[in-house]
Amino acid sequence: MSPAEWAIAVLAGFGAIFSLLAGVGIVRMPDLYLRISVTTKAATLGVGLLLICAALYFQEISISTKVLAILLFVLLTAPVGAHLIGRASYIMGVPLWKRSVTDDLKGKYEGHSQSLSSGQAEVAHDEAKRTNEKGQN
Repeated sequence: MSPAEWAIAVLAGFGAIFSLLAGVGIVRMPDLYLRISVTTKAATLGVGLLLICAALYFQEISISTKVLAILLFVLLTAPVGAHLIGRASYIMGVPLWKRSVTDDLKGKYEGHSQSLSSGQAEVAHDEAKRTNEKGQN
């Protein structure tokens, strides 16, 4: 086997393993949010490695260009899609895993407008209020 064939075999093996881990993650993770995280990361890496294998195997500019376009599309859309699904699930009230330690978003989403406050506006408002009170004394 040539070095290129070895590289293709190794990358294909890792791509298949990461794709398998994404499938196992869907079954094994306890809540929706962890399933989204595991699946997005592992599946994106697995698909990316398999696409790179296709480009190396065929070694044609037309196929390599298509592989690059698909890879770019997957890398841009998978995290955005996962974020949107997670945000919609959180807004709809899908519960976290019962052994989750913290809920970083608790109290930061406004239910009626579905906007997220970072807490920075409240801090700035409190500092301005304290400064104003000091100036009056």
